[in-house]
Amino acid sequence: MQDIVRVRSTAQIAGHPIHPMLVPIPIACFIGALLTDIAYLVSAEMMWADFSAWLLLVGVIFGVLAAIAGLADFLGNRRVRAQTPAWPHLIGNVVAMILAIINLLIHTRDAWTSVWPWGLVLSVLTVLILPVTGWLGWAMVYRHGVGVAR
Repeated sequence: MQDIVRVRSTAQIAGHPIHPMLVPIPIACFIGALLTDIAYLVSAEMMWADFSAWLLLVGVIFGVLAAIAGLADFLGNRRVRAQTPAWPHLIGNVVAMILAIINLLIHTRDAWTSVWPWGLVLSVLTVLILPVTGWLGWAMVYRHGVGVAR
């Protein structure tokens, strides 16, 4: 079994990497937006479409913050970029964020056209990307020691 070479995070607070602290927020928001889109389609209650828009807004804001911290780690240490999952993790998250931003713009329209069909399609696509990029991110931590202090 190979020894893990630990790679400290570039973006950190008191030795704690910032990127993994922020990513749960957009993940929860994007999943929540999918669920509230589905709730709107089932109920036609405008409140659910509004919830989707707010969840997407918060998810995009925190997703951008997480992306900045992740990009600082990625660009700040060549050993991070050398890890096998690093590039697919980055590209997948960029795609998810682009889809979420487009989805946020679509959700600024009236309730029905904000959800059906493109709001729901974009919510589904965004959420389907998250387990893949999450798996790759955790592989970087657990298999490659990225962001591990000791």
